[in-house]
Amino acid sequence: MKTLKFLITLVFISLNISVSSQNREVKIEVTKITEQFYMLKGQGGNIGLFIGEDAIFMIDDQFAPLTPKILEAIKKITPQKVDYLINTHWHGDHTGGNENMAKEGALIVAHENVRKRMSKESTRRGRKIPASPKEALPVITFDKDVTFHINGDDILATHIHNAHTDGDALVYFANNNVLHTGDSYFQTGFPYIDLTSGGSIDGYISGIEKMIMLVDDETKIVPGHGTVSSKKDLEEYLVMLRTLKNRVEAEIKKGKTLEEVKKNTNITKGYESKSWWITSERIRETIFRSLNKQ
Repeated sequence: MKTLKFLITLVFISLNISVSSQNREVKIEVTKITEQFYMLKGQGGNIGLFIGEDAIFMIDDQFAPLTPKILEAIKKITPQKVDYLINTHWHGDHTGGNENMAKEGALIVAHENVRKRMSKESTRRGRKIPASPKEALPVITFDKDVTFHINGDDILATHIHNAHTDGDALVYFANNNVLHTGDSYFQTGFPYIDLTSGGSIDGYISGIEKMIMLVDDETKIVPGHGTVSSKKDLEEYLVMLRTLKNRVEAEIKKGKTLEEVKKNTNITKGYESKSWWITSERIRETIFRSLNKQ
């Protein structure tokens, strides 16, 4: 029994050391997009920061342990505290710092499905995710759209139906001409479509189409993960998604099984460079399951 307790203690200590070391190594990189808008990269989804005399407006907040570093980076940009925080969806790498930011005085806004999913225990990728504490939940929610009129700009937060999840929001700054997409656009490669959270390939395609309608050739596009992009990047991404969907649909019409589609590298031929955490096999499987509702 003593040996077992000792081993458990060692594992617990090593995990804590690993997490602590990881947090120490994370650096918050700041990129100035316009005179008022900044992108902050660390560990998790890209953060947007909109500054001005009226208020400080923040998009997403990564993981809770990173909040001190994020706040330190923000202080180098502006001495003002964050007034509004909008979550682009419910995943922890975008909402993990909510409770900390609320304690700092930020008012949290999100689509109503974000609050619903954060309010209850769930399972994602085989891992149980506990319900978020009350302090981390959005206090203002919307169904379709909500507009903020601050700092001389009109900020539109608009819902995308069943794209990355069922609670996705695009955030568009009209006068600054900046669009923050959350994870409804992955500049890094194949998209992560969270089927267990209401995501779908059709919704993801519709979301990219909506983005293209919102932007012009001069718009700076901040993806959920990756680097600042352009309208042309979105258009190329849309072609890829439509191509992959059509190829998987063709296989389904032939009566091919999930396993056959997963192994069929011809479906993702020409897009091998887009394979990352979401591998070529995984995107084939995801699209198959989405179209077959499996």
